[in-house]
Amino acid sequence: MARLPRLVIPHQAHHITQAGIDNKTIFVDHADYQIFLDWLKLGAKQFAVQIHAYTILPDRFHLLVTPTDELGLGKLMQWLGRYYVPYFNTKYKRSGLLWQGRFKASVLEATQYFLPCCVMLEEMAVRQHLVQDPSAYLWSSCQHHLGMRADPLLADHAMYWGLGNTPFQREAAYRQLLEKGLPSNLLQTITDATNKAWVLGSSTYKAEMAKLTERRVEPVARGRPRKKVPISA
Repeated sequence: MARLPRLVIPHQAHHITQAGIDNKTIFVDHADYQIFLDWLKLGAKQFAVQIHAYTILPDRFHLLVTPTDELGLGKLMQWLGRYYVPYFNTKYKRSGLLWQGRFKASVLEATQYFLPCCVMLEEMAVRQHLVQDPSAYLWSSCQHHLGMRADPLLADHAMYWGLGNTPFQREAAYRQLLEKGLPSNLLQTITDATNKAWVLGSSTYKAEMAKLTERRVEPVARGRPRKKVPISA
């Protein structure tokens, strides 16, 4: 069965993930992380994609973004591959592919899933036992959202601003979200939607996105449709 084209909807939040081939390491030292973030910043500006949150792990990266058109997101990901892959191959004396296939993406209903997805990204370094506290990880947007440093790469989303009227209120409220964490079923829901490229949101939101894009935005129910039982006289 031919796979559906990747769903990109302008002005909607998207969760993006790209893994290294065979889940191998694609970021080794400080310079690798930094140059990738520099290219991400340049590409995001060039292709009009807002970056709201990120985490760069040794074997993959995750982004929470809003594209302004249908093509910018794909161009940004191509841009990253065009510059980072040859850099990495030359530095580590290797050749060939670096990414594990196409990047994966899911459209999110921001009012319901933006903040949970943001928390999920910024907790990943803890779940992978890279640090004990998410704020200690240098290669994510966590320190920005907690007010520990300003990250020029990021464009704060309206849902983050809605956490409070002042920076202190927003940072304190976001810290509470991080400390609370996410239930495992919600983590799985976000992960499944991203891996399968489905829209993540309420039934109303999914219907709106389906109408807007004129395509299916969620999986078809499995199994045969139920037979109608005739009503006896």
